[in-house]
Amino acid sequence: VQLQASGGGLVQAGRSLTLSCASSGSISSFSATRWYRQVPGKQREVVATITSGGMTDYADSVKGRFTISKDNARNLVYLQMSSLKPEDTAVYYCKAEKYYRGTLVDYWGQGTLVTVSS
Repeated sequence: VQLQASGGGLVQAGRSLTLSCASSGSISSFSATRWYRQVPGKQREVVATITSGGMTDYADSVKGRFTISKDNARNLVYLQMSSLKPEDTAVYYCKAEKYYRGTLVDYWGQGTLVTVSS
C-alpha cells in the first residue's frame, strides 16, 4: 500500500484548505486512517481519525474546525480544514492501519506542508 498526501500550501488565517490522501490500494481494507501533523522540534500528533465503519475522532485543538472523510470508491481520504490558525502550520501526514496476517501494520504517506499566515 502506498499513500500520497497532497493539498498543502500557504493560506491566510481564517481560510480553509482541504488535504487529500490517495491510496494505491482499497481503503475499505483499512481498519482506520489518520491524519497527523508535525512541527519541527515537536512530536507528531494525530489530529483526525476515521475508521472503516466511518466513525471519526478529532484532537481537541481541531474539533469543530477540521473534518475527516473518505471516498471508498476513489480510495481517497480527505481532511477539510477551516478557520485555520497560524498554530495549524505543520507538515501533515496520512497514515493507514491495516491488518496483515493478524498484525496491524501502519502505512505512511509523505507529508504535505500547510502554512497558515497571520
